[in-house]
Parts: sequence; C-alpha cells; structure tokens
Amino acid sequence: MSERDLAMLAVERRGWPGPGAKERAIREQLGISPTRYYQLLNALLDDPAALAHDPVTVNRLRRIRETRRAHR
Repeated sequence: MSERDLAMLAVERRGWPGPGAKERAIREQLGISPTRYYQLLNALLDDPAALAHDPVTVNRLRRIRETRRAHR
C-alpha cells in the first residue's frame, strides 16, 4: 500500500466535527479534491492489502457502501 492509501485510511478513522471539515482536511493533507478522494477510496476498499492493514475501517466503509448501493 502506498503512503497515500495509508493516509486515506487514517482520514476515515477520524471523527469529523461538522460539515466541510473532512473535505478541507482531504485538500490540505492529501492535496486532492474530495471527488477524486472518494474515487480512490472506493477502489481502495476492494484492495486485500487495505483489509489486512485496517479491517475495522475497511469493513465499516464496505458496509456503508453496500447500504448506499442497495438504496439506489
């Protein structure tokens, strides 16, 4: 896994105080747009290395993703 992948998982582990804080952190810490971040995160959730590194976070995000897909 790359440093960016590890940083993305770290962002997802944090709690965010209000709207906009997470998006601002994505821009400042990772230097990418929130849209690109979520594209990369979606791919990262399917990476077995990400699951091995942080199973709690990856499984939580996978459940959220599946719930959203089911509601579409």
